[in-house]
Amino acid sequence: MRLPLISINLLTYNGEKYIQPCLDSIFAQTYPNIEILIIDNHSADGTIDFLKRFQVPVSRFQVIFNQKNLGFSEGHNQGIRESGGEFVLCLNQDVVLDKDFIKNAVEVFERDDKIAAVQGKILRMPLNSGIIDTTGLVVLKNRRIIARGQGQIDKGQYENLKEVFGADGAAPVYRREALEDIKVNNEYFDESFFMYKEDVDLAWRLRLYGFKAVYEPKAAAWHWRSAGDSATVNYFGIIKERLKINKFAKYQSFKNQRLTQIKNEQTWLLLKHLPWFFPKEIVSWIYVILFERYTWQAIKDLFKQAPLAFKKRKIIMTRKRVGIKEMEKWFKYK
Repeated sequence: MRLPLISINLLTYNGEKYIQPCLDSIFAQTYPNIEILIIDNHSADGTIDFLKRFQVPVSRFQVIFNQKNLGFSEGHNQGIRESGGEFVLCLNQDVVLDKDFIKNAVEVFERDDKIAAVQGKILRMPLNSGIIDTTGLVVLKNRRIIARGQGQIDKGQYENLKEVFGADGAAPVYRREALEDIKVNNEYFDESFFMYKEDVDLAWRLRLYGFKAVYEPKAAAWHWRSAGDSATVNYFGIIKERLKINKFAKYQSFKNQRLTQIKNEQTWLLLKHLPWFFPKEIVSWIYVILFERYTWQAIKDLFKQAPLAFKKRKIIMTRKRVGIKEMEKWFKYK
């Protein structure tokens, strides 16, 4: 039986309370051929001291201590470049993996070489919550991105292997060959995105390049969700959820959502979806301008970063392999 090397790239930042259970779950994996790379983004709590004194039970283990916080995108890009596995798990520090997570994920990749990403069944912490955190990314016709099943009680409604739009950023597993194919300016995750929406941008690009993402319910994990409690689609519900999100996350999400669209939208498909997109976008801008003064900086930075996004768009649109008809099926009404 083929046992390709899997790189587990764990990005840490002030994660002292999460790191031990996360590492315990990594070392408990039943899949034997793994390497572990920890990238610490200049933590200011006890994470660095913990990592320096940690007793490592495996041979292929490395820690990189960055001298500043590079953010999610640049930090994980660093890990992807430094690691050597055929498949790469980009792991959040606040995730605990089931012992068979990697084993079950690898088996999915073996089905089809066009599968570029595997999404596991991620449940909400604590372990006995029974609440779904995500089973993959869903993109709506109005261009809102939601986590499939988020906030629902797990009643076995997501027990079938299924192709999804893309993998959520909490614990996605990627095929390295696909990442190398779709990188732009030597970036896998877009480094204009410090954090938030970088997983959406990557998922969209993978789709445009003709790759697949597959949800495997047997690849289970648990996540301490820090933003977003449910996948509600009505405006009042969205506002209620937005009030729970911290200011930095709102700033990053607003800017990066629009940079993602600049880079990946197919013009005719967006025009076809204007009846859904236009009202949502107008409401979003009005809400931010009237009620979120602290998000105004995101608007300024959006315009500053837009020219580079358009340059990246030119590269993506030149290299894409999928047309509007194929992409349209991934945009849902609700």
